[in-house]
Amino acid sequence: MDRLLEVMAALRDPVNGCPWDNEQTFESIAPYTIEEAYEVADAIERKDVNDLKEELGDLLLQVAFHAQIARDENKFTFDDVANGIADKLIYRHPHVFGDESAQTADDVLVIWNAKKDAEKKNDSAVGGVTLGLPSLLRSQKLQKKAAKSGFEWPDTKAAWAKVEEELNEFKEATDKEHQAEELGDLLFCIVNYARMAGHDAEEILSKTNKKFERRFAAMEKHLGKDLKSSTLDEMLAAWNKGKGA
Repeated sequence: MDRLLEVMAALRDPVNGCPWDNEQTFESIAPYTIEEAYEVADAIERKDVNDLKEELGDLLLQVAFHAQIARDENKFTFDDVANGIADKLIYRHPHVFGDESAQTADDVLVIWNAKKDAEKKNDSAVGGVTLGLPSLLRSQKLQKKAAKSGFEWPDTKAAWAKVEEELNEFKEATDKEHQAEELGDLLFCIVNYARMAGHDAEEILSKTNKKFERRFAAMEKHLGKDLKSSTLDEMLAAWNKGKGA
């Protein structure tokens, strides 16, 4: 870790460092941080341990990069980051570092959430959900928080009825702006139904995206030519043949 921090400091040296690294800000490298986190998740899903090791390094670089920018601006250091998370872990695990008891993972979650709520002190029961999360995931978290306050459909049947209601409202929308609003409501309600039915909407859509990629590649292989020279009927026929992919 010391070596990584030394390398990062050298890259950000204003005289002998890298011009690109010296131009970066929190804002400019934030997209890379998000991308690296997704690449870690992708390596885990592919069960590629060697790739995971590399991607974790790339993600760790992002932490070191942000910390070095903060140090250059006299805001905080990497040690502040590391000590901060260590303190938080100790505080949120009183069943390990204190006198409380937890026998199951569910017991731990109750303690963790109670400690987290005590730290965050939001004005709203749905406050504190990170804006930078993917929209499907953020919807789930907002809905889960609302449900803890009792704002929840009694069952999935009622939740699906709301999906159908929003679908009808979308069909009746006449202008683009109204359609966009109703489509957003429809997506939100579909996520809510998925959550209540025990599904993770983000994970489901991710799997569907990958299935689409496989089937599209199979369609391309079957046609064996530039898709632009194929008719829609030809593409659909090839698509249906590739559904087993």
